Amino acid sequence: MLRIPATNDILRINSTADLGPAIRARRREQSLRIDDAASLSGVSVDLLSRLENGKGSVRVDKLLTVLDSLGLALMLGPKGHPAVEVARELGNEGSEQ
Repeated sequence: MLRIPATNDILRINSTADLGPAIRARRREQSLRIDDAASLSGVSVDLLSRLENGKGSVRVDKLLTVLDSLGLALMLGPKGHPAVEVARELGNEGSEQ
């Protein structure tokens, strides 16, 4: 069973299917309806819905805008970096539950 991580967890993203549930969970934690979150982010409801559902392509600048408006950050590092390894290990723990 896939566990949706709390948004204070670090999450390693391997696909848009990994990203969407984390964005949706963060929006819901903030008690935002999808139309309100889209408006605050300056994107369409359709774009935010596609992002949350892991469907279709979304421009990186729009993704970064949505993440920022929800208080999330995108980090990038080499696979062997200790922070990335911790995220991988945390992700593996979550998938075992």
